[in-house]
Amino acid sequence: MLPTLVTAALAIVGTLLGAVVSGRFQERAADRAIRVSTGEALRRDRLEAVTALACAAADHRRAMWMRADADLAYASADWITALRAESHTTRSAINRPMVALHVLITDPAVRAAADRMVTLTYAMRNADTTETLTTAREAAKAAHTEFVETAAGYLTAA
Repeated sequence: MLPTLVTAALAIVGTLLGAVVSGRFQERAADRAIRVSTGEALRRDRLEAVTALACAAADHRRAMWMRADADLAYASADWITALRAESHTTRSAINRPMVALHVLITDPAVRAAADRMVTLTYAMRNADTTETLTTAREAAKAAHTEFVETAAGYLTAA
């Protein structure tokens, strides 16, 4: 009788230990899955911020080119007013992805490249000749490329 009780007690203890160990493994697996999921969501959000900012800056660069070119060509006041309104809209569209980028990406190189791209795009407004407008546009395009490459390097490494 005693050997049967000992065997039964060992079986119960073994079952309980197995349940505890199994539960612990499941808990770790769930924690790991949550960390992976959170990491993927953060990466996706960072990529979206970079993409949205790059697109918004390109749209604003185009709008600024058209606006300044129309000013320099002495286009009609109505046309210049319409282009000015569009440039205000595209400039405003830069703000949201810029804030998202600064919140989601703390890397100083990515932030500096983003700031430089936006600053050089805004600087197109100061062009007073077609040559200075073209120079400003090319500088803004180069800064755009630099931003995309810097962000791509960061996202690849992260």
